[in-house]
Amino acid sequence: MRDIERLTGRGIRGGAAAVVLLWAVQVHPSARPDALFATAAHLTGLLAGYGVLVLLFLMARVPAVEHGVGADRLARLHAVTGRYALLLVLAHALFALLGYAVHEGLDLIGAVHGLLGYPALAAATAAGALLAAVGLSSARAVRRRLSHELWRRVHLTVYPAAALGFVHQLAGPDLAALGWFWALAHAIVAVLLVRYRVLLPLRQALRHPLRVAAVRDEGPGVVSVLIRGEALGELRALPGQFFRWRFLHPGLWHTALPFSLSAPPADDTLRITVKALGRHSRRVRRLRPGTRVIATGPFGALTAARRTRPKVLLIAGGVGITPLRALFETLPGGPGDLTLLYRAGTEEHLVLRAELEAIAAARQAGLHYLLGPSDGPYDPLAPAALRGLLPDLAEHDVYLCGPPGMTAAAVTALLRAGVPADRVHSECFAF
Repeated sequence: MRDIERLTGRGIRGGAAAVVLLWAVQVHPSARPDALFATAAHLTGLLAGYGVLVLLFLMARVPAVEHGVGADRLARLHAVTGRYALLLVLAHALFALLGYAVHEGLDLIGAVHGLLGYPALAAATAAGALLAAVGLSSARAVRRRLSHELWRRVHLTVYPAAALGFVHQLAGPDLAALGWFWALAHAIVAVLLVRYRVLLPLRQALRHPLRVAAVRDEGPGVVSVLIRGEALGELRALPGQFFRWRFLHPGLWHTALPFSLSAPPADDTLRITVKALGRHSRRVRRLRPGTRVIATGPFGALTAARRTRPKVLLIAGGVGITPLRALFETLPGGPGDLTLLYRAGTEEHLVLRAELEAIAAARQAGLHYLLGPSDGPYDPLAPAALRGLLPDLAEHDVYLCGPPGMTAAAVTALLRAGVPADRVHSECFAF
């Protein structure tokens, strides 16, 4: 799986190098100031267009990439690519504006007025504004104030932004030499998007019709949803993975959110456990048996395939217990090989407690509840505390799932406690 992650990164960097190389082949050097600005505008524009293509590829939900890279790493790669693409768009606009102003002998205001008279540049301006809105919505200070539903709708404007940007590119001077490469790249990404974002979900919905079978309270603001369907074994879902769920119920049908399987998948049933963290997830408890469900997946790389050592430590925080509960039941191991640490504020926040204790007893596995406020004086996930629970901690594989802050702190503590980085396996579901 690490190989797929490396190949994805190398492929993205290789594509960027190809864009620069093909641009360099057709560029006509000149020392004139307007030509220098125009040359810089052409290069940054091409790289910005390539960056948007990479964003669309990362949004295509290609199974090999999703499974091999993992949801959290893929999200980080998407975020970094988005920042680079937006910076390149801004740089392209600035260089183009300066080049036009110098060439025509205008001030910047006059240059802006002149450029907006070209239809292709009006399309580019609209595309840039949409991408800027996406970037602004991803800034931490803004993101915390937005519901996931609104944040997701804003991000879907990447599609019209890409279309408008392509219209602008067709009118540019660079595609004569890059035409075949640009057409092939756009065609590949378009096929992947249609196949995995449209056709595959439609096929799964028809082949495996899903309905809510039951909704059960698990604790304060937490419910489990049992979903029944046909021939679900064909989906090849694994413990630790997640689906994107769309419930065809008022207030829920328009949004698909990722929820992990909280129990091993069966041939006719899947189960998720959801905590009310936002408006959408709060409405899940209102579901009634018989509600139709569309599920896309499975996704995620937090599976047994990442295991490299006989002993395994599972660390869960809050509702992050859901994928680890499924792994706790299914990971191969004898007595003493598996240990689960469950971090929560109080006992009433422990989710699926009875199931966890039954699994621990049946498998003779370790189970420890680490209770207390996150800002308390004692940190149960500090290196010394972890080594106190497991003196041979460095000999374990570690699976980790929880809130972003807890996950980051736990990874740091594990590395300081001597666990090699390639044995720490985590996925963090934060939007």
